[in-house]
Amino acid sequence: MNDKIELNEEKRIAMISAIKDFFQKERDEVIGDLASALILDLFMEKLAPEVYNQGIYDSCQYMRKKVEDLLEIQKY
Repeated sequence: MNDKIELNEEKRIAMISAIKDFFQKERDEVIGDLASALILDLFMEKLAPEVYNQGIYDSCQYMRKKVEDLLEIQKY
């Protein structure tokens, strides 16, 4: 199993473009594809696993609640 979270090429290109747009609009800085790709790589390495794990945790909590709700319909 690959522990690294990866984007397909289409999404990667879109994210690089979004990073470039952010820097242009919010910081009035022009950065290139390489700089944007390095920022994306950093976020994917450091931030993506945390967001992924939070999604797993939230899903687990949701499913536990639903299982508890299911137990309420038992017949005795």
